[in-house]
Amino acid sequence: MANRRRGRAARCYKVGVAREFSAGGVLVRALGGRPHLAAIRPGGKPPGVWALPKGLVDPGESPAETAVREVREETGVEGRLVEKLGDVKYVYTRDGERIFKIVSFFLLRAGRGRIGEIEESMRIEVAEARWLPLEEAPRLLAYRGEREMAALAWEKMRG
Repeated sequence: MANRRRGRAARCYKVGVAREFSAGGVLVRALGGRPHLAAIRPGGKPPGVWALPKGLVDPGESPAETAVREVREETGVEGRLVEKLGDVKYVYTRDGERIFKIVSFFLLRAGRGRIGEIEESMRIEVAEARWLPLEEAPRLLAYRGEREMAALAWEKMRG
């Protein structure tokens, strides 16, 4: 209003926000009769920072295909698609640009492979991979949205 009193119209600028689409997996396997999920410690993060495997959706790839690929690349274990769990949405800043990110998470059942046996080229992205008890994962994972996805997976596995 003050701008109009001085004879100038208020200016409104529309700020563009880039969008980014990723997908990841809650890979589950029974160990000792208890369900566990595969978690990674991202490269450069301190011990105890656990996350779910995820990555950008490549051109021509579906989010479900991305989830299966990223889980295999980052954990060393093949996953079979069960169902979509949900989306995690957030905004972050990279190089001064605001990015609106959507990560679609899928429930996967573990198949062949050994946790942590990944290609050497992936060691930059993944410092460590291990099985965490699914029941405890909502407390152990570092990021809120991923804790919510683990809790959803736990509910689906129990009932």
